[in-house]
Amino acid sequence: MREDLAAMADAAADENVHAAVRQIGTLHDARHVIFDNDSRFMFASVFDGSWDTYIDDFAQTVVGARFDKVFSHCEGFPGVTDPGAKDWFVAQQEPAGVFVSAYPDLTVQQIYKDQRVDDAFQAVLDTAEFRAMLDNPANAALVGTPAFQKLLEEASA
Repeated sequence: MREDLAAMADAAADENVHAAVRQIGTLHDARHVIFDNDSRFMFASVFDGSWDTYIDDFAQTVVGARFDKVFSHCEGFPGVTDPGAKDWFVAQQEPAGVFVSAYPDLTVQQIYKDQRVDDAFQAVLDTAEFRAMLDNPANAALVGTPAFQKLLEEASA
């Protein structure tokens, strides 16, 4: 399992894996941990939406094959595309005693959008035209508003 996880970690930089994770569009993060002298394994992930959709989405991408490879080391795992896979996962689950998120109200799709908007806004900020607009007296009323000033402060943080 350690070898398969190491290969999976190397593959995480693979563009196909990134494309699959973006296609799925609900995964915030995932981790695999081997512990208790290599006798136990934990997979933990944070995702948006329902458990059923999450597993179905993974099974339909290259990530499903990676799941199969890693979880094949676990007793009784039927394979991610097997109709009994969800029941197997549920039977292995343990509830988290405490879960804290820095951004509990943001979905993966909202975070992707925020990144795209920030990239676009940063590109605008770097133009000579934007600097000229800030210096144009005709725009003083807009530039002087608290909302616009806050926008500039946040952009420079």
